Amino acid sequence: MGIKNRLVIMSFLQFFVWGAWLITIANYWFGTMQWDGTQFGLVFGTMGIASLFMPTLTGIIADRWINAEKLYGALHILYAAVLFYIPQVSTPETFIYIMLLAMCFYMPTIALSNSISYTALKLNNKDVIKNFPPIRVWGTVGFIVAMWITNLTGNKATEYQFYIAGIAAVVLGIYSFTLPECKPQRLSKENASLMETLGLESFKLFADYKMALFFIFSMFLGGALQLTNAYGDVFLDEFKHFPKYADSFVVEYSTIIMSISQISETLFILAIPFFLRRFGIKQVMLISMLAWVLRFGLFAYGNPTTGLWMIIMSCVVYGMAFDFFNISGSLFVETNTDPKNRSSAQGLFMMMTNGFGAVLGSFTSGWAIDKYFTKSFSNTTDLAGFLETETTNSKMLEFVVSQGNSIGADGLFSKAIFMKDWHTIWLAFAMYALVIAIAFALLFKHKHDPKALENVSH
Repeated sequence: MGIKNRLVIMSFLQFFVWGAWLITIANYWFGTMQWDGTQFGLVFGTMGIASLFMPTLTGIIADRWINAEKLYGALHILYAAVLFYIPQVSTPETFIYIMLLAMCFYMPTIALSNSISYTALKLNNKDVIKNFPPIRVWGTVGFIVAMWITNLTGNKATEYQFYIAGIAAVVLGIYSFTLPECKPQRLSKENASLMETLGLESFKLFADYKMALFFIFSMFLGGALQLTNAYGDVFLDEFKHFPKYADSFVVEYSTIIMSISQISETLFILAIPFFLRRFGIKQVMLISMLAWVLRFGLFAYGNPTTGLWMIIMSCVVYGMAFDFFNISGSLFVETNTDPKNRSSAQGLFMMMTNGFGAVLGSFTSGWAIDKYFTKSFSNTTDLAGFLETETTNSKMLEFVVSQGNSIGADGLFSKAIFMKDWHTIWLAFAMYALVIAIAFALLFKHKHDPKALENVSH
């Protein structure tokens, strides 16, 4: 089997083992376990906490001591073991700690998979700019397939989503040991300092203004990614509380609708080589930021009937928003760092996007939504107005009862009902992305150099 096909299998499984539960875990948390919503942001925060140190740490190990593909395989097997244990967890506090352990094993594999692909392609004299995006696109296909399997088998709210991911992770872990050897570079000088020996020189990249600025914006864009992962499926699912949307296709198959985002990724990944060579890395990253504005803005005004086209367009735009920054950002690191610290530099990139960015996005958004964008309803009149229905609507009354509530003769609830104001939530997120885009356009200076991209091929 050719090297490209071998890397395709790795990429497919890399994101399959994530997609099987990432978008649907909210349904398991809220629907099956019926745990408190205020703690849910911590679940996605675990990805950020793990990414603060694990990608950098494993990048250093791969640069110095252990073959990247062997380290990669071991991490996936450990990740699988934790996934198999998750269904045994019965409290939200324990769940968060176990999920943190799972993320400590999984998050560094994303950066390692990039390094393995780049190294294997170069060793086989392949053009990285030309060949990596078509390989990476199969990761998105794996994510989509996992989402569809979870949804269509009726497991988007059950523990079996973790078993599906765990089995695939074991397969990937074993398969990884058959990949081409990616030996540690060990390019340090004979009399290298402790910083050089441990691979910590990559942190010196923060001393460079352009690199520091790049990592800062990576953090802010990482926050945007966590917003859409954490709340996208729940946003669509909560249309079921609106009587006029309760029986819509969007509500029943919210995960499949969200998978349009990943389908879009496959198209935009293939377009990346053209955009990079035509516009350069900075312009491609700026396009990504503006796409995030559209992503959130279209969600703000979309609905399952007359506004369905907005929801679909938002999912289409997601491919550009996600891929253009993550792939071009990874290539920016590849073309602006020293070969001996490249794996650890990729780890830094992951640390800023999926580490600090995820923590920023998860914790800040959770606090803001609870404080500013959650409405409280104490009677049928106000709730009916928000749900755009009549006070006597049977579906609305069923919803009230399902919340463990009762309705008095005067229409008052026995306890308040809380609902998220998704319209203003998405508008706030859109403004956040717009501010980032404007700041990036003004502050980040990077001249387009086609030769720099060509050098990645060799």
